Amino acid sequence: MNKIMRYVGIMLVLLGALILILYYLGVFGSNAALATAGVTMILGVIAHVILNKRFMDD
Repeated sequence: MNKIMRYVGIMLVLLGALILILYYLGVFGSNAALATAGVTMILGVIAHVILNKRFMDD
């Protein structure tokens, strides 16, 4: 379980990138998609740093 927790941040960053790709392709047409992608990516980077420090020993 701890090994999976180390990758939660990366998964959030990839989810944000997927939202940006869908926005580029025209699936989403509002600025809310851009804001959601940005917030998701920032939270993913923060989560990646914090969780890697916490679960580094495993």
